[in-house]
Amino acid sequence: MRGRFITIEGGEGGGKTTNIAHLCQRLHAAGIDYIETREPGGTPLSESIRDLLLDHKQQQMTEDTELLLMFAARSQHISQVIKPALEQGQWVICDRFTDASYAYQGGGRGIDVTRIAALESWVQGDFRPDLTLLLDLPVEMGLKRAGERSEPDRFEREKLDFFERVRACYLQMAEAHPQRYRIINAAEPLEAVKAQLDRVLDDYLAAV
Repeated sequence: MRGRFITIEGGEGGGKTTNIAHLCQRLHAAGIDYIETREPGGTPLSESIRDLLLDHKQQQMTEDTELLLMFAARSQHISQVIKPALEQGQWVICDRFTDASYAYQGGGRGIDVTRIAALESWVQGDFRPDLTLLLDLPVEMGLKRAGERSEPDRFEREKLDFFERVRACYLQMAEAHPQRYRIINAAEPLEAVKAQLDRVLDDYLAAV
């Protein structure tokens, strides 16, 4: 049986790392074989591309270069890691995926979504996540959290209005794809966020 592909999306400071760990613990307890991965990244080549994309020294990178690098890394990731795992029956838990390109390069950078959709079709065909969890919280709260944990990367150095556009794009996608998206209020205390995730996962596991 084919595995399930679950993506976790959201802006800065939403607690993806902590909540993905909780999600994985739940899958392990349920006896589900899974792998955890991330974008950009997930393979040696894709991780090298990630380093370029996040390097705050790469300020001269054009928007088109950024978008193409994202999909180059994604193509390798899908081919080498994601699809083989799913075909073996493993579930794949991925920290961001193509929706992040729509949110960051489309919403944030203002790249025409039809161009992103063309790359999505070229690289993925009709391959899409089975479930997307959107960790949503106010932008200022998220940036404050992110600023407390590490030196900002190239994306985190963007201005507030950039991240407001990213958040708005994510929420628009969630509204457009209610069968796939589940919105998690990441502004709540951690235990409350985990409880939301538990409810979503319980419902999802009961349906598969």
